[in-house]
Amino acid sequence: MKITKLKNLYTSVYPKGHEHLWQVLAFTLLFLVYLTAQAKIETLQFDSPQMEEDYNVLVDELRCLVCQNQNLADSNAELAQDLRKQTYEMLQQGKSRDEVVDFMVTRYGDFVLYRPPFKLTTLLLWLGPFLLFLIALTIVAMFFRKQKQSSVSVSAEEKTRAHSLLDDN
Repeated sequence: MKITKLKNLYTSVYPKGHEHLWQVLAFTLLFLVYLTAQAKIETLQFDSPQMEEDYNVLVDELRCLVCQNQNLADSNAELAQDLRKQTYEMLQQGKSRDEVVDFMVTRYGDFVLYRPPFKLTTLLLWLGPFLLFLIALTIVAMFFRKQKQSSVSVSAEEKTRAHSLLDDN
């Protein structure tokens, strides 16, 4: 019934030669509905509320290595799905949060952590933004110092001449 109304509306706007376009429009709309129905939802069964809390904390603290700006909980990348599954399975096996984190760090490095530890290998990661800020601040200070030094000095005679020119107009 609704498709017939859509067809009648469309054929009234485009009367001849475009009858097949309503079918294309209807097919496109149905295909979009189909695609949204295919979204995956992960349902996990936990043995205890503590295990569920551990899982949620871990997927919030671990970084998706594909997306890099998302944690495992927010990412839909296949690697993130695999890492969420791995985290769930390790917790089901009785591993602690620290054991799961140690496994992920051993396998993927400190980059997998949103808050990597402060150590020699992550020194640039922690101090890098501050170093870049100091470099930028130094460049700006040098620029202003150079501007101040290269200012044009005007003699008293030139100043009076400029005033007289301005007063004439």
